[in-house]
Amino acid sequence: MRGLYVVTDASITDPELLYRQVDEAVAGGSRLVQFRHKTTDAGLYLALAEAVLEACRRNFTPCLINDQVSIAKVLAADGAHLGQRDGSLLDARQSLGPHAVLGRTCHGSQEFMDQAVADGASYCAFGRLFDSDTKPQASGLSLHQLKVLVSQCAIPTVAIGGITLDNGRQILDTGVAMLAVSGAVFRSKEIGEAARRLSELF
Repeated sequence: MRGLYVVTDASITDPELLYRQVDEAVAGGSRLVQFRHKTTDAGLYLALAEAVLEACRRNFTPCLINDQVSIAKVLAADGAHLGQRDGSLLDARQSLGPHAVLGRTCHGSQEFMDQAVADGASYCAFGRLFDSDTKPQASGLSLHQLKVLVSQCAIPTVAIGGITLDNGRQILDTGVAMLAVSGAVFRSKEIGEAARRLSELF
């Protein structure tokens, strides 16, 4: 598990263009996609999740559903990403099976990291590292703190929060396995090219 990890977000991805945007991102080199869309419209949510899954399958790229383990199961997604308040990893593993990719947000906490590893997470996500429009309330984490956590983590690690082409290399120097991005790809006029350039950092 290594490479670019793109995360959709309703604030920066156009629902009508989401299939094409994700298709371009994975064609550009994204190795993992997370469908993250905050809405109260269940029908729209399901339709968008299906579109993202279709784009990922077309490009043989794993797709995770943010928070919603039940939706991941119904759609036969490749797994789910869970925040600290999004339920039990053990329950998610039981529901989605032994081969599902399960991520856990660990912020900057070794305690959260250790628990995620013990509960069978596939990766731990750390951040935010820099100012981020999609995660404005998330607590900050320094590159030094990230490097320490990465060195102590027994499973793959993901960095998230304000990651761009300009700061991506210094983040990778901490030893992290994946860079999770939203705006750096989906705000670009050339989504595929943005994904390709970020992928070339690895």
